[in-house]
Amino acid sequence: MEIISTTNVETQEQLLQELQEAGFTSTQATISRDIKELRIVKELTSFGTYRYTTAAKEVPNTFSTRLNTIFRECVTNFDYAQNIIVIHTLPGLANAAASAVDAMNMSVVLGTLAGDDTVFIVMRDTNAAAAFCGEIKGLLN
Repeated sequence: MEIISTTNVETQEQLLQELQEAGFTSTQATISRDIKELRIVKELTSFGTYRYTTAAKEVPNTFSTRLNTIFRECVTNFDYAQNIIVIHTLPGLANAAASAVDAMNMSVVLGTLAGDDTVFIVMRDTNAAAAFCGEIKGLLN
């Protein structure tokens, strides 16, 4: 962040070089991911070139927001048995619901599997499944 605030960095390659000169080891792929996570954007300079800068205001994660909206609108029923949660959705929306769960990046979720209108979620244990069902209930209400 210090480099982009003090240097006119125009490309990821230039940022990688600046980081290496500052003693950091990285790859272009890591820099690309970090740019997204840190919400670094390009802005037009007065010289007609572009440079990296921090976003002026917090940008909402519209992808996750949309998935949460889809999740709230498509889930018709849910329940759990031991460490497996079954979510029923409107026809054709199970993949969207599973994507919303995957986007939450929860360590207690081992995986999701979606059909047309049903999602199976495998949790680490029964307590995690019960807690997550409680969260789903809160999200839907």
